[in-house]
Order: sequence, then structure tokens, then C-alpha cells
Amino acid sequence: MVTLEQIRKDMNALLKMDRNIQSVEVRADTLDEALADAAVQFDTSVRNLEYEVVEKGFKGIAGLAKKPWAIRVYQNPETVVKKAGGAFGSVEGENEEDEEEKIVPIDGAYYVHRFGSDIVLKVVLPENGGNPVNENEIINDLKRPDTVKFDEARVRKLAKSGTNGKYETIGSYNHVPSNDAIFVIDVAQNEMNATATINPPGMGGADVSADQIRKAIETQGVLAGISDEKISALVDSPVYNAPVVVAEAQLPINGKDAYIVYEFETDRSKLKVKESDSSGKINFKESNLVQNRLEGQVLARKIPAEKGKAGKTLFAKYLEASDGRDIPLPLGKNVKVGEDGLTILAAMNGQVMLVNDKVSIEPIMEVAGVNLKTGGNIKFLGTVIVKGNVEDGFSVEASGNIEVFGNVGSCNLSCEGDIVVSQGIIGRDSGRIDCKGSLWARFVESAEIHAEENVVVQESIMNSNVSAQKKIILTGKKAQIVGGKLFATEIISAKNIGAGGAETELTVGVDPRAKHRLEELQALSSEDMHRLDEIELEIKSLEEQQKRRRSLPKDKEESLQSFYRERDRLLAETDTYNGEISEIQERLKELRNIGKVYVSGTAFAGVKIYIRDDKEEVRSDVKAAVYYYDLENRFIKRGKYEAPDLTDVRGPDGYSSN
Repeated sequence: MVTLEQIRKDMNALLKMDRNIQSVEVRADTLDEALADAAVQFDTSVRNLEYEVVEKGFKGIAGLAKKPWAIRVYQNPETVVKKAGGAFGSVEGENEEDEEEKIVPIDGAYYVHRFGSDIVLKVVLPENGGNPVNENEIINDLKRPDTVKFDEARVRKLAKSGTNGKYETIGSYNHVPSNDAIFVIDVAQNEMNATATINPPGMGGADVSADQIRKAIETQGVLAGISDEKISALVDSPVYNAPVVVAEAQLPINGKDAYIVYEFETDRSKLKVKESDSSGKINFKESNLVQNRLEGQVLARKIPAEKGKAGKTLFAKYLEASDGRDIPLPLGKNVKVGEDGLTILAAMNGQVMLVNDKVSIEPIMEVAGVNLKTGGNIKFLGTVIVKGNVEDGFSVEASGNIEVFGNVGSCNLSCEGDIVVSQGIIGRDSGRIDCKGSLWARFVESAEIHAEENVVVQESIMNSNVSAQKKIILTGKKAQIVGGKLFATEIISAKNIGAGGAETELTVGVDPRAKHRLEELQALSSEDMHRLDEIELEIKSLEEQQKRRRSLPKDKEESLQSFYRERDRLLAETDTYNGEISEIQERLKELRNIGKVYVSGTAFAGVKIYIRDDKEEVRSDVKAAVYYYDLENRFIKRGKYEAPDLTDVRGPDGYSSN
């Protein structure tokens, strides 16, 4: 038994559903394009849409007289409800329904015409559950004053069974040949298309048939490009007194250019450090930062250029297509070409790199340690792997990466890539490390470090000066910063900061290189503006002399032209400076938003925190906090601790010990 309460619940549910439903009217050349446009507007897929036809278009018709489809599109009510509920949980059965492709219903259609002395009918059956044609509408269309007779029973039968894409004779009419439709075929002078222009028939006149149009086109000498589809569409739904394209030239198709497929990662930022187990610890001995390749291994392949496909005009004249552009193999050092002439192979064991857009193999240098026994300092164009320690007083320079399985003492390490130290860095107040990538280490003590990307340390950073253009991250059990000055453009994250009373300064949110460049540019711009003022005075003086005398002496004329050229140069130079100044200023504004210090444990009293040009000194111990810049009130603010977003940090988020 249906109760009033149940009806009320059902009505409320329907009302809620209806409120979520939106509609949009879309116009496009085809029904599929209209639905695709609506799907973009609703931010959903076509299978989640329903629609009604506002105005039928003419399928397949091209040219000036196209009539687009106009449809009103709605979202499927069930889909709207599921989408609205997605923020609170998935709807039962939603995944299975999403996997099913939404089938778009297509309504049936019919066309009544008069060819010769016959009345003919074409019926297209509906698809995917669309509405069938109304047989009574067909019969009403047949009841014209000039109709002699028609087979009503056959009409009703064909309305249900369809005519299989053909016109079937279903009656006759009083044919008046003088009232027949008249058409002309025009072929473009460039032979790229032909159009049919039809004048409508009068009462008792015959329509134009597909055979008539095709024969007329062929009579014009057209040999190629006749479109049966366009002709059929024009016959089905005639467009009167306007040219409609019925034949088109076959356009040439240019070939695709050759391109290179690389069999290695060309974007170094996507390389990651391997994890040794589920604990998330970094296994430096199995680092994946170096892309090693063996002799004979494929490094890259060239996909050859494609030949173009020629076209032809309506009169079968040849239209030339251009072939795809070939490119040479990007051969660098220590590589060779395969037998097929399309592959690049490693000529020796080493690290594959893309250097100046060329594939090269950089050999990897492995040493037991860096000390007197192993030959002293190392300067190497490639990657250096040190199986032991880098001892005090020695240096390692590499154009690739540096990996040290032991400790790094009071040394100088410099490389164009990443530095990985399995143990620790003990700089003894004189060690310095510079890398263009990121640095990973277990601990850092009394050292100076500069990294172009991130510095990731497991245990501690003590009494060191550390600079990272992106992030400084400590995430081990201790994860402490004690003493020293740390700089990071984006964030500094640790468990404890400033323990033991050592003077500790943390700076975030400032790019010193950008700031220095900004000051330099502003000074240059100021100099140019000062010089421009001087030049303008010189130009004004000479131009006034020119007005008074109507001409200038040769030397002064040359000076005037020289001042013009210098003014133009300075104006262009100033525009360049101002553009770069604006970019840097925007960058510095962005840094104010991202400069943060995260403390998951304790920030001890005495710690100094700088964000941009503002300073915050920790007066008393603070637990679990994040320091950031309050843009509205323009001061450093302390908030409740939240874990930093480290998704863009290559490799694990530090050395997780849990």
C-alpha cells in the first residue's frame, strides 16, 4: 500500500533531482559534434547526456547552405545525483554504470518526393531506442491536391519496416513537367568543388533525383570527387536557391616529419631514488639516479618521415603533396648507428645522457675512495661513484652525478647533477658542496652546502650553512637542525630546531640570485633612463636648429641620426629590462606565499626565522608549528603544524625511519 508519507518522500527526491538538472542549447554541424560540445560545457561524458531535437540539420551537407543541428541537452538525472553525492561517498553500482557506454538514441526519419510521375517514399528506421516515424504524418504529407492515388497500407508497412536506404514507389500524381524543379551544376574555376543550385518545383512538378544530379555533374566533365553521400543528403532534404557542394577535389595529404623516440628518461626531474623496502628508507647503493646502459643497447630510434599522399582535382589533375621532413640522428659521444640506420646504440658501457639535444654515453668512473692511494683529486666529465670515503682535503668535480657510499670529510664536491652520500658529511668548517640537482645524506656537520634543487637529510644538520633553491627536508627519528644558517626558497621542514642553545637561523621565501639580479636590472634601467634624458635634450636642441636653418651641417646631421639610433637602442633595452624586472617581481611575490618553516617537534627559544624581509625570533619553546607569511597583515604568523606537501620531491620524502 502506498502511503502519503511515501509519496511525500518520493516527491522530495524528485524535486532534489530536478534542481540539479541543467540544460543547454547547442548548435553544431552534426549531432555528434553538438553532443560533444555539450559534454564539455557540462564537464561530463556524452554517455551521461540526454537531449531533444530543436531543429534538424542536414547530415553530410557541406558548403554555404549548411543547416546545423540545434538540440537541447540535459544531464542524465541519475548522473547528476551521483556527481553531487561524490564528495560524501560513492553510490552503489556507480562504477559498473560508468563503465557501460552511453548509447545515444537516434530518431527515425522519412522523405516524400516526386520523381517522374511517381510518388516515392524513403524511411530511415530509428537507432538505439529512438522514436519511430509517425505513419499518420506521412499520410498527411501525401494528401496534396496533385496526388492521384497512393497505397496507404504499403505506406504504413514501410513506416514500420523501413526502405533500406532506397526510395520506394507508393503512388502517383498529376505530373506537370513545366513545373519541374530546375537545377544547375557549377564547377569552380580552380576545379576544387562543384555545387548544385536547385530551384523548387511548382505544384505538380517533379523533384530532382540523385541520378539527375550525378549525370549532370559527369556531363560537366567531372571525373573524380563526386560525393554520393552529399547528393543523397541534398535529394533527401533539398536546399533551394543556394549552392550546395556535391563534389569535392581530393586534397593532398602532406607526409609527417621524422622524429626521435628515446629509450631513456630525458627529463632528469622524473628520475627517482629507489626504496630498499616498505619502510621507505633510501638504499643509496641501488640508486637509480644514473641511467646506465650496456654496450650495444638501443638508446634511441628514429621514426622515418612519411611520404605525402597526392590529391587530384575534379578533372583528375594531379595535386602534389610534400613529403615529411627528414632529420639526422642526434649522435653524440660514445654511440653508434645500428644496421638499420635508424637506431642509436651505445658504443660502450656508461651513462646515457641528452647533451645539447644529442644522445651520448658518459662513462661512469668508479673508485674505491678519494685519497692519496686512489690518485687524489678527481675531475671527470661523467658520473663518479666512490665506493668508500672522500677524505679531508680532497675534491671531486663531475659533469654528471656524484655518489659516495661512505663519508665525506672536509672536501670540495661539485657536480652538474645530484650528490648522494650514504653516510654523513663532516666538513670541519671548511668543506663545501655544490650541486645543480639535489643532495641526499644521512647527516651534515660543519659544512657549507649549495643545491639548485632540494637538500634531503635523515638525521641532523649541525652548525652548517645550507642553501637550497627549493626545499630542505629532515624526516628521520631525530630530524634536527642545531646551529648554523639554513636557506631554502620554498620550505624548511624538521622535527626539532635550535636544540642546545646554538645560534640557529632559518630563511625561506627569498631567492637571493633573483634579488641580486633585480637590483642589477634596476640599476641598469636607471642608467639607461638617465642617458635617455640626456639624449632627448641633445635631439631637441638639434631638431630646433634644423627647424630654424631648414638643414644641418653634415657633422650635426650625423650626430642627430646617431642620437636617434642610440635612443631606439636604449628604449628597446629598457623594455627588455622592465620585462625581466616584472617577471622577477612576480616570482618574488609568489615566493612570499610558499615560504614556510615546518616544525613537527619543538622550535627552541632563540631560533631566528626570516620570511622575506621579516624576522620572527622564538621567545619560548614552541611545539608542533608552521611559520608562514601573513599577506593580509604583512607579518610572520605561526599556525598549527601540518605536514608539508612533498609530492614534487624526487625520491622518498627524506629518510623515513618508520
